[in-house]
This record gives sequence, structure tokens and C-alpha cells, in this order.
Amino acid sequence: MLWENIIGQKEIKSKLQESIKNNRISHAQLFVGAEGSGALALAIAYAREVLCGSDNHQCALKVDKLQHPDLHFAFPYSATDSVKKPLAKYLLNDWRNFISENVYGNLTDWMTHLGIEKKQGVIPVDEADEIVKTLALNSYEGGYKIMIIWQPETMTIAAANKLLKIIEEPPQKTLFILVTEREDLLLQTIISRCQIVKIPNLSIQDVNEYLIQKKHIQQDKAQHIAFLSQGNIREAIHELSNDEHLYDKYFVIWVRKAFMAAKTPIVLKDLIDWSNQIASWSRNNQKDFLNYCSEIFRQALLKTYQSNDLTFLKIESEGFKWDGFSPYINGGNIEDILNEINEASYHIDRNGNSKIILLDLSIKLTRFLHRKVTA
Repeated sequence: MLWENIIGQKEIKSKLQESIKNNRISHAQLFVGAEGSGALALAIAYAREVLCGSDNHQCALKVDKLQHPDLHFAFPYSATDSVKKPLAKYLLNDWRNFISENVYGNLTDWMTHLGIEKKQGVIPVDEADEIVKTLALNSYEGGYKIMIIWQPETMTIAAANKLLKIIEEPPQKTLFILVTEREDLLLQTIISRCQIVKIPNLSIQDVNEYLIQKKHIQQDKAQHIAFLSQGNIREAIHELSNDEHLYDKYFVIWVRKAFMAAKTPIVLKDLIDWSNQIASWSRNNQKDFLNYCSEIFRQALLKTYQSNDLTFLKIESEGFKWDGFSPYINGGNIEDILNEINEASYHIDRNGNSKIILLDLSIKLTRFLHRKVTA
């Protein structure tokens, strides 16, 4: 991964390069960046320069192919049809293909790539044992050994505890780079052992320029997508290929049925069916959908209060009209709606029963949509 191929992040790239130049390489670093910010791409580019410098082209070629013997990866996974008892080393070909195609992808994309999108990916204690064994060996080329752990927030408690000592006191010339989207889900004991590198969201301008220059999107459409993505390049790329607008359709069905159910209780059966359908998706897709719903409600609130210049979302579902929907989203219900969506996402993430969680959320929405602003 070349520095120049990373979208935006000029300040972070400069700081990381400077730390290498000044030989101030902390043995354990935690790259904290939201989905689509490029944290993994930055980690790989950083590892490339640590291992190869700026002029070792043969070394750099190995890193670019993710085949350097001193560059190691750990990441969440689950059993697949071909690998019943997996470890990261058995999934490296899949990982290399995934990174080459989608270095800005998230856990949902990775699990989908493995063909197990309905399973929950974790980094188990067996993987932690493998990390310890791998780093106990001498480096092949006499320099650093680098372990990039992607999505360390998915480590089990046992796995995290197993790694505490080696992260705090690693073998000589060993570098840990943990790449997380959710620092709050990591054990504090892990965080305290790392130097934290905060990676900001990309600017809307960065995303806009990427879409125009690399994807050859016309300016108006690029600007629209860049705004919707809010600095998330993965979301911007996803929006480009989102022809079916599946989330749009399920959102519109949801709010229509929830609105009707308040006065027509028989419609609750439709909400049960809706909840069951969403619950059949992978947990990561369920959470993505709920995040999408939150954004629509926020946009509706902006339109309610005449901030039309900030309303860019376009709902691709027949019969949906912002002017008819937005008046039902106001200061009297928006906080409760967003809180309940966040709460539902939280419990889904922790393996709660999705059918019950989503139906409960739907029933609450039937009340919220009819709530007026109190004087």
C-alpha cells in the first residue's frame, strides 16, 4: 500500500512518516478510525515503510502482495465451508484478495467475502495463541516483525487477556498495530499498553475528489454521494453500486406499517413479518440498516425545520415523499427514536434475539410517529 494511494489523511501520513524517519516507532500502536476512514490502509502503508524503507523495492513488492514473511495479520473470522477450524493463517489467500479489492471495507464486507455473512466474526483465544507463537520466532529478514490486528474489538476476553503481556513487553523489534473502529469496546488494559493514533474521518472534499478523479463520477452526483457518506469512503463506494436500494424499501415499509398500526392493530402482523425478515440478515447488516434509518430520521428533522439545504438523502422507493414524511419527525420524538434505534443496535451487537429486538423497536415507533411537539 503506497502512501500516495491512500485517500486524504495528509496530516496523519506526514506524522507517521516522521516517526519512522526519527526512529520513534512505538512497539504497540492503536490506530483508531471510524469505518471508511482508511485506518487499515494507513497501517499497511506504515508497516511497508518500517519494513522496507523508501528504496527497497523487492521488500516493498512483497508487502504490496501481503506476502512479506515478517508482516503478519490477525482478524475476525468464523468457520467456513472449506475451513472448519480456522486460524488467520488458513484464510490468508481470502484476506489478500479482500484487501486488494476492498481495503476500506468493514467487517460485514469481510464476512460476506468469506461467504459466512450470517455468522459473527471474532478473534478467539486460539488465534491469540497463534500470535504469541508467531512472534516468538526470529524475523526472516533481520528487521522488524509486524503484527497488524484488524478489528481487535472482536477479540474474546480470553484472547485479549492472552495478548496483554506480549503487547506490553514484546520481543525485540516487534511492532503491534491494532486497527479499530470501536475503541470503546476494547479492554482498557489493551488500550493502556498502546500509543493511540487518532485517524479522523475523511473530509467531504476528499471523498468528492476521489469519486471524480478515480471513479469518473460527474461532479453533481459525486458531491451528493460525498455528502451522504460523511467522510466514509466505504459508504460512498457502496452507494455507487447500490442499484436496488434495498434499505430504502425496507425503511419505507417499516414507517408506513408503524404509522398505520397505531390505529389499525391488525397491521402489527405486518410489523412482525418485517422484523422477521430483517432478523434473517447478518447481524452486521442489521446494524448497518439501523444506522441508515437513523440518518433518514435526522434528515427528516432537518427538513421539518426548513433546513432544506442540508437535506441530501434521496429515497428510491415508489410513492415516498419527504414532504409527507418529515412533518412527523420533530423535536418531540426525534431523541426517543434515535435512542431506541441505538439501543436496538447495541443489543443486536451483543447477540440479542433480533426478532424480539426489532419488533419491540417497531412497536415503540408506532407511538413515536404520532407524538406532537409539546408547547
